[in-house]
Amino acid sequence: MNNAAILLFGGGVGFRPVKLLVLIIITIAVLLLLPILIIFSLGAPTLSFLANSPNAKAAEERGFYSGGSMPDNTYAWGNCTWWAYAMRKWAGSPIPNNWGNANTWDDYARRDEYVVNHTPAAGAVYQTDAGGYGHVAYVINVSPITGEWTISEMNAPRLNVVSRRTFTKESAQYYNFIHNKIGALPWTPNSMSPVLSYGIQF
Repeated sequence: MNNAAILLFGGGVGFRPVKLLVLIIITIAVLLLLPILIIFSLGAPTLSFLANSPNAKAAEERGFYSGGSMPDNTYAWGNCTWWAYAMRKWAGSPIPNNWGNANTWDDYARRDEYVVNHTPAAGAVYQTDAGGYGHVAYVINVSPITGEWTISEMNAPRLNVVSRRTFTKESAQYYNFIHNKIGALPWTPNSMSPVLSYGIQF
């Protein structure tokens, strides 16, 4: 018997089941704690993303955006506001580039006479004041059958990383959605070929 076995079982004089049981319990505890330790090792941004996703049925990371710059996009690169502005521009219904942090977008949208309500629609901007600076995203789809709605967002788990989340129909009441200007004609969002060309599956 090698030294490790001698130390574990107390020498070569018989088997000690109590020590084996302790070893098994420690092993199980480590295996149970490992996923938690991995999540905490990802850092505060990821923990915040996971903790602040109420009513999200699914969250999926889509990729790192490596596209070109957008000169008229004055929002901070890699942040949710940059992405929401870019998506609305690509969709064919640009919004102002001076609405500030995400938590003020609904206020400025109302000031600028945009429709702001709790009804998601493809092409609308999702907005919430939750968190230090709020969060915005682009609504890419609303299911006509279930009412579930999906957003494309940036900087939810990490800077410049595009991800998407799907929410239940009922959760829409907790968020704001910025549409077009009051009285504007209905519009159908353009295809997202500028995004797809960079390998991002928004």
